[in-house]
Amino acid sequence: MRSHLLNGLTAEHYRSSVTEGVERVAAKLATTDRPFTGVAVDALTPRVDAIDLDAPLGDTTAVLDELEDVYLKDAVYFHHPRYLAHLNCPVVIPAVLGEAVLSAVNSSLDTWDQSAGATLIERKLIDWTARRIGLGPAADGVFTSGGTQSNLQALLLAREEAKTDSVANLRIFASEVSHFSVQKSAKLLGLGQDAVVPVPVGHDKRLQTVALARELERCVQDGLVPMAVVATAGTTDFGSIDPLPEIAGLCAQYGVWLHVDAAYGCGLLASLKYRDRIAGIEHADSVTVDYHKSFFQPVSSSAVLVKDAATLRHATYHAEYLNPRRMTQERIPNQVDKSLQTTRRFDALKLWMTLRVMGADGIGQLFDEVCDLAAEGWQLLAADPRFDVVVAPSLSTLVFRYIPSAVTDPAETDRANLYARKALFASGDAVVAGTKVGGRHYLKFTLLNPETTTADIAAVLDLIAGHAEQYLGESLDRAS
Repeated sequence: MRSHLLNGLTAEHYRSSVTEGVERVAAKLATTDRPFTGVAVDALTPRVDAIDLDAPLGDTTAVLDELEDVYLKDAVYFHHPRYLAHLNCPVVIPAVLGEAVLSAVNSSLDTWDQSAGATLIERKLIDWTARRIGLGPAADGVFTSGGTQSNLQALLLAREEAKTDSVANLRIFASEVSHFSVQKSAKLLGLGQDAVVPVPVGHDKRLQTVALARELERCVQDGLVPMAVVATAGTTDFGSIDPLPEIAGLCAQYGVWLHVDAAYGCGLLASLKYRDRIAGIEHADSVTVDYHKSFFQPVSSSAVLVKDAATLRHATYHAEYLNPRRMTQERIPNQVDKSLQTTRRFDALKLWMTLRVMGADGIGQLFDEVCDLAAEGWQLLAADPRFDVVVAPSLSTLVFRYIPSAVTDPAETDRANLYARKALFASGDAVVAGTKVGGRHYLKFTLLNPETTTADIAAVLDLIAGHAEQYLGESLDRAS
């Protein structure tokens, strides 16, 4: 069994095994003609259930053959231009190379004596991102597992910075279309069910600052403590960007922590054309960025950044066996001092490799392309009488609904849209997402693939219309 341990003696085994795996994946990527096979859960489950994990195959080729059957053949492939569903991006090759390196070396980014140069690389990338945001010379941060963890840590810091004798008095303000992790974080932080105050959005799906000002004033008058405002730079459903300068002004007026959730919109930090859309982000006390969304990085690659490095002390705990206090005095850089995690992957290497090969402008150009594509998709939808489109895109998301001309019942239209999404997924021809707007069912394109074209969008719209019409025709037959 020692022959499977990665070390100097097994270097050739490592090389041949990884090469064989890479060749399998490369062949799959080169021949995949649909984002999904359409396999149903009832068909795939027995294949996985039939595998006896206590009876190893003992051979890499045999295991890869098995993996082909239970995973590679039926995976959902985000690199395909007709995967249009969630905030999943195709990944850039330098980042995948970084993933291979970090997995093999297996550094743990909690203490210096487990990571050395990896610690310095992560810190440099945090500094680079903070400069791109404009947080100032005292800024700092740490890589995380994703936007949910980043938002949780930011709100933990905000809670600890709030001046109150009772956490029950604390309130968080976020738009009604902000990410669900805001509510989840409030629960995890022990703030209670009513801690998050939803602030209305306008027709553009951006937080209404007049409503925010009203809620902040009401909070103070009720003897409660406004703990944080979460402004979203790229909502999950609409890609909308809250008015950051105005929100920052209100936070300054009321002395409230400003957190900007830029998990999606962080790609604008590298944009060559649209950086001004997140003007005001530099006023934030904390910022969430998800490089694995709009920086085209493999999952996971995220970070939370803060304007004042001193606030990260609220996540610091010392253990004699890991990071004793004397290490701080000796200026030994232990990243665990800043993180909610202990053992942590060297995910920063993927972004490092990307910047060193492509540069920030290369990333920004890719993100600009998908933003441009969304604008073109908006024009297609707005001109197509078969569809109702909700709002012009600020980033790369389009939310729309098929509207059959002969149907007057909104509930029947809901069912037609739900059926169309399900049938499209089952066909494997394309993958789209769904959401609700005003209580009605809508469909969603999240465009993060620069290889997607307007012809792809038009073709998928035709497929959606076709499936919806098929449902309505069958529904009419059933009724008669």
